[in-house]
Amino acid sequence: MKTILYYFTGTGNTLAIARDLAAELGGADIVPIVKAVSDPASNAYDAVGVIYPVYMFGLPLIVAKFLRHFAPPKDAYIFSVANFGGMQGRANQLVAQILRQKGLKLSAAYGFPMPNNYTPLGGALEDAKQKAMFDNAKKQVKRIAAAVQSRTAGIMECDRALKGVLGLLIYLICYPVGCRMVPNEDRHFWVTAKCVHCGLCAKVCPVCNITMQDGKPVWLHHCQTCMACLQWCPSGAIEFGKSTVGRKRYHHPACKPEDVEAQKR
Repeated sequence: MKTILYYFTGTGNTLAIARDLAAELGGADIVPIVKAVSDPASNAYDAVGVIYPVYMFGLPLIVAKFLRHFAPPKDAYIFSVANFGGMQGRANQLVAQILRQKGLKLSAAYGFPMPNNYTPLGGALEDAKQKAMFDNAKKQVKRIAAAVQSRTAGIMECDRALKGVLGLLIYLICYPVGCRMVPNEDRHFWVTAKCVHCGLCAKVCPVCNITMQDGKPVWLHHCQTCMACLQWCPSGAIEFGKSTVGRKRYHHPACKPEDVEAQKR
């Protein structure tokens, strides 16, 4: 079975999962979603995985855009893997919904927690807690790989807290509003005097939303709020409003800024 894994990452969580899953599957092609949106990979795959972080109880804008445009074989085994720092929300259900609108079926959907990287809601976890989550993620990846290899269908992991009517209402309010706001949320980013003018923030932005002017970053208002710029800044010079000041930064220890930058190549 030939497998392709599409991923979107800002701080490395999703990329780490994609790499581990590819290894467990005995080899799979790994393709960044930011590339696949404009340059679709071959559709000659029996199994197609979409791996992504949960934003606003749903999908990152670029992941939703990709799903609306990609065209896998009609009989492909399609599965999604969500990772989240807080709540999974209804992200997997949204994947299934978008696919149904295209006449496609989501065969299986999974979700498990990873360290939070949305610093406006909290700083990085202590190392011991991060390690526990990484260890759990590897176990989950093994479970998912076994299901993919056997083409197990009908699995739909979702957030029980948002499964009922009240949860649906929360999602229907938060996600549509969030989608409208996200591109311009970069207006909250600002740079302190600690900036060393290295330009790494512009390099790691997966959607080319940052340009350098007079040695400092300027955001261009088509943001994904992935926090890559803030988290990878080597001097901790980028803040988001006042809430991130003094909070510990985070990126996956198995990933480097070059890995995030490579999504755009």
